[in-house]
Amino acid sequence: MKAAVYRKTGPAAEVLAVEDVDVPDPGPGEVRVRITRSAINPTDWKTRAGLTGRDPDDFQVPHQDGAGIVDAVGPDVSDREPGQHVWIFFAAFGNRFGTAAEYSVLPADRTVPLPDADHDDLGACLGVPGLTAAQCLGGDPGALDGKTVLVAGGAGAVGHYAIELAKHAGARVVATVSSEEKGELARAAGADLVVNYREDGATERVGGFAEHVDRIVEVALGANLDLDLAVAGAGAVISVYANEPNDPVLPVRRFMTANATLRFVLLYGVLPDELAADLAWVRDAVAAGALTPLPISTFALDDVVAAQEAVEKGAVGKVMLVP
Repeated sequence: MKAAVYRKTGPAAEVLAVEDVDVPDPGPGEVRVRITRSAINPTDWKTRAGLTGRDPDDFQVPHQDGAGIVDAVGPDVSDREPGQHVWIFFAAFGNRFGTAAEYSVLPADRTVPLPDADHDDLGACLGVPGLTAAQCLGGDPGALDGKTVLVAGGAGAVGHYAIELAKHAGARVVATVSSEEKGELARAAGADLVVNYREDGATERVGGFAEHVDRIVEVALGANLDLDLAVAGAGAVISVYANEPNDPVLPVRRFMTANATLRFVLLYGVLPDELAADLAWVRDAVAAGALTPLPISTFALDDVVAAQEAVEKGAVGKVMLVP
């Protein structure tokens, strides 16, 4: 099969190449999926660049997320069958065969059935962004009914699914963005109010919409601290899922006064029970038709370097390979 591989970490153009690799066979508890979409997340290029770990053993096929068709099942797999359309998450997490290839072999429980081929774009978008959004929202949709949620970066992948999951759970949602173009994306996802945080009066606009905010999904804690603490109600939870170049200085007294909880989310370290709850939430929202694909840019597998570089430069929406 054709697969994008790297054997050492570094710049995409220096370490990524498309090669012929033996098609792997699924082992116990595993499935083989013929990949139709391979989606790229920031953690994919950061891992390839060497920012999050060491060089791979022998080789690594990148990309955690994707969609495709089950091609073969290994021993002890009874709930997946050939021909089934699935979406994929954590394909390259502790596993050599990510989704940037014609086939991937991975644990069966990292695949989730999709209704049909028409949902492959949506399925490939979900994975890390959708599950991160669910975790940042607390993993329990019932707890959000009637609450107010603030989503920072509402046009991003995590922000998009945080808006849609929160709305499906019965919450009111405010999203912050940096431009009118991004504001249109947040409104399309269902945000009740969209605020450009670069404009004067952003805090007042959020405060005029809701007396207080119950939960905040935060992409840039340092940049948004003042707004977050100004609108957070007693007991508010601020979930931070991304880091900034410089660590922010936390105003401890203001956090205490707000009685706010600050928590940090890195999906790869979430406890199994919590991840299972996040997965169930996303799966049920898909079944209910509550989630939509991000704006998609597609590249051929041979153009994996350009695709990863696009994500590294901050492409809006979801960049995908179509093997």
